[in-house]
Amino acid sequence: MVTALPDARRARHIAEQVPDPELPMLTLADLGVLRDVEVTGDGTVVARLTPTYSGCPAMAEMRAGVAARLREAGYAHVEIRTVLDPPWSSDWITESGRRKLAEHGIAPPGAAPRGPVPLVLSPTRPAVPCPRCGSRETEETSRFAATSCKALWRCRSCREPFEYVKEI
Repeated sequence: MVTALPDARRARHIAEQVPDPELPMLTLADLGVLRDVEVTGDGTVVARLTPTYSGCPAMAEMRAGVAARLREAGYAHVEIRTVLDPPWSSDWITESGRRKLAEHGIAPPGAAPRGPVPLVLSPTRPAVPCPRCGSRETEETSRFAATSCKALWRCRSCREPFEYVKEI
């Protein structure tokens, strides 16, 4: 069934429910990549997405997911636009998204303390708290994980590995 008079709030609500293909515990709204949804005068639903970084391989799946959900909901004319300015920032991840990441064993960005960093002569990174036990006795084992926007860490206390979504 095609909705005769598309409603922008309804269209946005539908687009907000689309899961991220790489972090399926998050929606595109949780991740902060769903920038805007509007309905034009001719009834076309236009959704704007911002990739987490310019080479994000999941953008095609994100666009397809949003378009499919909107069409399934009865919107006949859907257009997905990529918006690069301003660029995405990990600050755009919602509090709900950060909580969901931690609940799934992935340390959210911003987990490392901010503020003055003591001057040392060897390379250091602030410890990321373990999303499983909360210990700050952690270490980075690889700067890159399954996707470029994550790093691999290990907890020295509970000995569990975990992923960390990098701050951008």
